[in-house]
Amino acid sequence: MVKTILYDGLNLSLQKGTGVATYTRGLIQTVRGLGYQTGIVHSVQSKLPRNPALREVVLFDDNSNRKLGPVALGKRWARRRVGAPFGVTPTHVELTGTVILKSLQGNVLDSDYLYANNDLFATARHHFKNFGKSLPLSFAHKPDLLHCTYPIPMRARKALNVCTIHDLVPLRLPYLTEDNKRYHYKMLKHLVKSVDHIVTVSETSRQDIIRFLGVEESRITNTYQAVHVPLELREKSQDVAEDEIAGIFNLDWKKYFLFFGAFEPKKNLSRLVEAYLSAKVDYPLIIVGAPGWKGDQTQLLIEDDRFRFFLQQDNRIIPGRRIHRFDFVSYNLLVSLIRGARSVLFPSLYEGFGLPVLESMQLGTPVLTSTEGSVPEIAGDAALLIDPYNTQSLRNAVRALANDQDLCDHLAELGPAQAAQFSPERYQQKIATLYDDLLGS
Repeated sequence: MVKTILYDGLNLSLQKGTGVATYTRGLIQTVRGLGYQTGIVHSVQSKLPRNPALREVVLFDDNSNRKLGPVALGKRWARRRVGAPFGVTPTHVELTGTVILKSLQGNVLDSDYLYANNDLFATARHHFKNFGKSLPLSFAHKPDLLHCTYPIPMRARKALNVCTIHDLVPLRLPYLTEDNKRYHYKMLKHLVKSVDHIVTVSETSRQDIIRFLGVEESRITNTYQAVHVPLELREKSQDVAEDEIAGIFNLDWKKYFLFFGAFEPKKNLSRLVEAYLSAKVDYPLIIVGAPGWKGDQTQLLIEDDRFRFFLQQDNRIIPGRRIHRFDFVSYNLLVSLIRGARSVLFPSLYEGFGLPVLESMQLGTPVLTSTEGSVPEIAGDAALLIDPYNTQSLRNAVRALANDQDLCDHLAELGPAQAAQFSPERYQQKIATLYDDLLGS
């Protein structure tokens, strides 16, 4: 009998994804390839209607920026205050064909079951605050396992429960995140004791979790992650990719530096900008990422008129300035930007894995990255590693990449082979072993 594994939809955004969203998508696709049935449990802002077609509409309604009225806000406050003491039963949502999903390809995953519940993940957090336990979930089709791809205090009744903890950044570098540290620590301590198994994505994170949360080695598995830029994007002709970055961004092939990723303190953007400006190189710096928590000061530095590019009405960059930032570009264009960059600069202070490093390597682009966190074990000898706290070292590395063609060629040659160590095939083997051990397949 085919077994069913459910996953949370916490980070599965319909528009702008996150690193955890990429992890969740890759995990679900891998598990479907292994022959398991899969399902996704979503949280929606409003109560799900009884009408099947309307349920589908509500599930895919992009209402993330919609303001709730006073009545809805009051109900949400009351629901969170109570915290669902008896658990919840997420509603099964069938795809009726009402919603046209073609424009969401890549974001909407093939799954056998879709569930949704009003304010589910916030309810789970408040349930834990109120009762010190994970929120119990019941499902119309009983799963064999619920795998939360991010620490969420909820569990499936009468099923195995697994949680992925990507890193311990909120505890190890508490000044870099806005989490409630007391809550986060208590919740993690509860999860590592109550779930059936813990998954993580690097040996660095695995050792952190064992050391700081007291997890037994037999109860935690490092699966790493897979890097897989679609073949059609990797094999897109260079002429087409050059035309894209020239026509859309007014950039020349291999004549700009690129940073892409979340715009948050641990990404070390302030030091990167300072180092880049002091390096006095001819190549512009392109930053793809939206400001997040504590991003204001870095944004002000980036947008200083002395350094930033200006946009014409057709959104093309005017040459002559030094830094420009885009909140978001499509994945297809991002791949072309990575391929066309002189180097990707990713001097993060701490990463649980560091997928941008491997994506860039797979595309044959030289990478400058950090000696901290898990990145060294991911990058190996195929990247230029620097102390991310040392602005002078960072500046010197940027200069070297700008002026030393042999260095760039060497890193471009090593990158794809290193990325191949994290292939989808190897990842599938690790996931198959994990679930076979847990489910007895």
